[in-house]
Amino acid sequence: MKPVNGNTLRGISKALSRGDVAALEVVDHSLALAEATNGLLKSLITVTSDCARAQARSADERRQVGRRRGILDGIPYVAKDVFKTEGIRTTAGSKVLAEHYPQEDAGVVRKLAEAGAVLVGKANMHEFAYGATGENQFTGTTVNPWDQRRLAGGSSGGSAAAVAAGIVPFALGTDTGGSVRVPAALCGVTGFKPTFGLLDSTGVIPFCWTLDHVGIIAGNADDVSVVIDSLTDLQVFRTNGSLHSLRIGIPRGWTSLLEPGVRAGYELVVAVLRASGATFHEIDLPEHAESRTVSLTIQLAEALAYHSPLIASSGAQYGPDVRGGFVLGQQLSAESYVQCQRLLSAYRASFTRHFETIDAILTPTCPVVAPETGSTRIPVGDQLLPIGNALTLFTSFFNLVGAPAVALPAGTDDKGLPVSVQLIGAPGKDIAILELARHLEQELARR
Repeated sequence: MKPVNGNTLRGISKALSRGDVAALEVVDHSLALAEATNGLLKSLITVTSDCARAQARSADERRQVGRRRGILDGIPYVAKDVFKTEGIRTTAGSKVLAEHYPQEDAGVVRKLAEAGAVLVGKANMHEFAYGATGENQFTGTTVNPWDQRRLAGGSSGGSAAAVAAGIVPFALGTDTGGSVRVPAALCGVTGFKPTFGLLDSTGVIPFCWTLDHVGIIAGNADDVSVVIDSLTDLQVFRTNGSLHSLRIGIPRGWTSLLEPGVRAGYELVVAVLRASGATFHEIDLPEHAESRTVSLTIQLAEALAYHSPLIASSGAQYGPDVRGGFVLGQQLSAESYVQCQRLLSAYRASFTRHFETIDAILTPTCPVVAPETGSTRIPVGDQLLPIGNALTLFTSFFNLVGAPAVALPAGTDDKGLPVSVQLIGAPGKDIAILELARHLEQELARR
C-alpha cells in the first residue's frame, strides 16, 4: 500500500470554506480510511468516531451561519496518545494506563478544539515515548506506509504514519531526542520540533521534562506553518524572504556516515540551496557519544522520577525496554545528573554563538532509511549501532539546546524509500526556520 496523496491542509480548508464539501464528509472519509488501514499500519490506538462526527457537525453549523473559526475549522487530525483527552482513553502506549480516561484536555488539544480542528484518533507510539523505533508489544508496532516490512519510527510513529497514509493532514507528536523528526523522515512527511516551550506541554504525559518538546507532523512545511500559526502568537507568514545570501552551517564530519540514498538526497538539497545563493560553512558540534550520554542521563533520571510511583503498583506491566531503562536510571548518581545539566547550559551557550556567523544549520535527519521491523543493530558508516542510537544520531543534540528543527522530505532512495534533511535554527527563530523550510520545499518541487 503506497501512501495516499491526499489534499493539503490549505486545500481542504479552502474547499470547506467554499462549501464544496462538508466537514462531516471530510471527517467520515478520514475515519473510514483509519478503520480500513489500521489493521495493517497500526497507526492508531483509539479511533474517536462519535466525538469526531459531533465536532464535524458543529463545524458545518458554524460555516452555515458565517462563523467559521479559521483555517483549521473542520480539519481532522490525530494526537499522539500522550496528549490527555477529556473522557477519551489516553494510554501513552502502555498497559500501565490501559484504562486511563483523563478529566481534561491537554493544553494544545484544547487550543485545537477552540480553532475547530476535529480529533479523529489517538496515535500509536513507543511505550511512554521511550524509544525511536515505535515497536510496542502492547499496542502493536506501527509499520511504514511505504513498505510494511519496515518501521515507521518512534516514538511518534503513529502520528507520522497517519499523515503519510493520508488519514489526516496533520498530527500532534512529542520529541525528546528526535521522536517527531525521525518518524517524519522515515515516512516521507514533514516534522517540526519548535523552540523548547513554544507549544504548551500542559497535560502531556512526560518522558523527560527538560527535553520534551511538543511538535507537529504534516504533509509539507507549509501545512506545518499553518498549524503553528494557529497555535501560537507568532506571525509565521509575516515575511517573504529569499535564500540568497543565506549562510548555512554544516556540522563537521556528519556526512561521512550516510547511506548512499540519504547522501544523494542531502547533496541534492545542498545543490539547490547553493544554486539559490546560499553559502556553506563548516561548524563544530559536540561529539555524538558525549552529547548522547548527556541526553540519556537526563532522560533516564527524569523518567524514573516520573514513573517511580507507578513502578511499585504496576512494574510488571511495563515493557522490557522501559523496565531496562528504569534499571539504568536507578544506577545514576545525583552528581551525574547535575553535571549533565551543567553541560547542557554550556552546550546552549556555545550553540547560540554559532548564529553570529550563520543563519541556519543543515544536516540529514537520519543516516539511514527506514529499517526493517525487528532490527536491533544497523550499520552506520563503519560502525554497527543500536537502532535507537542510529536513528537519533543527528537529532538528539538539538533537543539539548532547545532549538527549532524541521525534517523535510528530500526524495527517495533506489528502493523507493523516503530520505530526509533537517534544518535547524537558533532558539526563538521558529519563523525564520519555517520560512526557510517552505522556500526549500518550493525549490525542490520546481526541480
